[in-house]
Amino acid sequence: MHNSLESPILQPVIALLIWTLVMSFWLLFTRIPAMMAQKIVLDPKVPPKELTKDLPARVRWKADNYNHLMEAPTLFYAAALVVAFADPNNGAAVTAAWAYVVLRVMHSMVQVLINHIPSRLFLFLLSTVALAVVVWHGARAVFVF
Repeated sequence: MHNSLESPILQPVIALLIWTLVMSFWLLFTRIPAMMAQKIVLDPKVPPKELTKDLPARVRWKADNYNHLMEAPTLFYAAALVVAFADPNNGAAVTAAWAYVVLRVMHSMVQVLINHIPSRLFLFLLSTVALAVVVWHGARAVFVF
């Protein structure tokens, strides 16, 4: 029996988790100094968006991207784990998973550096296609079709 923990699709999963941590540190290392410079008082009664609304856009973009990495990628993690256990040597799913990770990193870089919305949308759409391929392969393995 194959050990599913050796499944190649777990590599892009870990790569995206590492990227998400990179973005979280980038967010912290830009947001905290910006908040200190503006002397923002952390008031638990004030909604976070209101607290940070006056921060420079380049600072907010990093937080926005980090939030985006908490959204659609959760579907990727679930689908990749299904493939890891149900069809661990599925090369097409692994290729799509790596494409997803590369596209999400590219999306992050566009968002945090220039925030060009048409480019972000294009990369998001491409990454959604890659995600759909991973989900498709997971569904094929589980439902055996």
